[in-house]
Amino acid sequence: MNYTTQMDAAKKGIITPEIRKVAEKENIQIELLRERVAKGTVAIPANKNHKSLNPEGIGEGLRTKINVNLGISKDCCDVEKEFDKVKLAIDMKAEAIMDLSCYGKTEEFRKKLIDYSPAIIGTVPMYDAVGFYDKELKDLTADDLFRVVEKHAQDGVDFMTIHAGMNLETADIFKRNPRLGGIVSRGGSILYAWMELNGQENPFFEQYDRLLNICQEYDVTLSLGDACRPGAIEDSTDPSQIKELMTLGELTKRAWEKNVQVMIEGPGHMAINEIQANMMLEKKLCHGAPFYVLGPIVTDVAPGYDHITSAIGGAIAAANGADFLCYVTPAEHLRLPDIDDMKEGIIASKIAAHAGDIGKGIKGAREWDNKMSKARNNLDWEEMFKLCIDEEKARRYRESSMPEDEKTCTMCGKMCAVRNMNKVMEGKNINILREDD
Repeated sequence: MNYTTQMDAAKKGIITPEIRKVAEKENIQIELLRERVAKGTVAIPANKNHKSLNPEGIGEGLRTKINVNLGISKDCCDVEKEFDKVKLAIDMKAEAIMDLSCYGKTEEFRKKLIDYSPAIIGTVPMYDAVGFYDKELKDLTADDLFRVVEKHAQDGVDFMTIHAGMNLETADIFKRNPRLGGIVSRGGSILYAWMELNGQENPFFEQYDRLLNICQEYDVTLSLGDACRPGAIEDSTDPSQIKELMTLGELTKRAWEKNVQVMIEGPGHMAINEIQANMMLEKKLCHGAPFYVLGPIVTDVAPGYDHITSAIGGAIAAANGADFLCYVTPAEHLRLPDIDDMKEGIIASKIAAHAGDIGKGIKGAREWDNKMSKARNNLDWEEMFKLCIDEEKARRYRESSMPEDEKTCTMCGKMCAVRNMNKVMEGKNINILREDD
C-alpha cells in the first residue's frame, strides 16, 4: 500500500520502518505509536531524501528530545569549524540539529550535514532567502520564499520552522499591545518586516496550502514557528503570544487534513510560575501536537549562564508536557557558541529533558537514576562513571582530588555516610581516625 507521509501511513494502518524503529527505541507498543502518529500527537520527522537518518519520535508518551542549533553566519563563517560542532552534537547523542546558517555557502553546508547526520535535521528557510537570492528583504517575492522552502525540502531537511502564524491580524495585536522586548524571533522579525515593507499578508499564511503541498511531497514535518515568543519575562503569556498560538492551532488542523506532521514552537523567556499553564494552553489550543520549546529561560539577568536558566525552565516544561527542548548555551545573547559552549548547552538540556521525563512518568526514566543510586550505595565508582550523563567530567573531577580511603571522596573522607552505614549495617567496626581493622 502506498503512502505519502508518516502520518498518511499511520492513518492507513501501515507500520513504516521509521515507526518500527521508534517503537523499538522507546519500548512502546507499535500499534499505540501508530495511533499517536495518525492522531498527530507524535511526529516522526523523516524526509524521504534524508538517507542517513536514524529516526526519532517526538511527542506523547515518548522521551523528551533535544535539539542543537548551529550554522554559519557572516561574522563566523568557517564551515569546517561549524562541522566540528555537528560531530560533537552527534557524538553527544543529540536527537536533532537545526542548521541556522544565514550567510555564504549555506547549501553546501546543509547538504554535507544531511548526508552525514543520523540526527533529525531542521532549518529555517527564511534565514536563507536573502543570501540565496542576493536580494534585499523588501525585494523578495512570495514565489522566492516558496522556492527556498522547496529547495530545503529537496535537499532532505526533516523539519522546517515556518512562521505562518505571524499574519496581519497577529501583527495588529502586537502593535496594540506594546512589549518590553518586542519581537525577538529572528525568522518572525524578518517576516514581520517583510509584511510592513510590502504592505502584504504573510505568504506562508496566505498560501498555506502551497506550503503544505511541499511538506507532503517530501514528508517534511512543519514546525510552526512562534514569531511572538517572549524575549523578556515581562512579555510572556501576553496577547501577541496567545493570539499567535490560537492561529497555530487552526493551522495544525489544516496540516493534519493533508497528512502533514506538525510540531508547535513555544517560548522563550517566561517567569517560572507561568510555565505549567503555558504547556497546558499549547496542548489545548493545538490539539495535543508535540511542543518544542526554547528553554523557557526563567530570568533575564544571567547572560553567560543561560544554559542554567533554560535548564530550569526546560525541566519544568518537560515535566508538564513539552516534548522537545531546544538547547541554550552559555553564549546565548552574547555571541555564536564555540565547542565548549555547545557541550555545556547539550549537557544542561539533556539534564532538563531527563528530569522532565521522570516528572511525567516516562517508562524507564527512573531506572537510570535507580542504577546510579545503587552504585553510589555500593561505592562502586566505575559503575557510577559509566552511568554519568558526562562520564569524562566526572572522572576528571574525581581524579583531580583523590582521598586517603579510595572508596570515599575528599568531601567527607572516612566520615562518608555511605561508607560508615555500609560498615555498621554489616556489623563491622568504624575507624575514622585510625586504619581499618
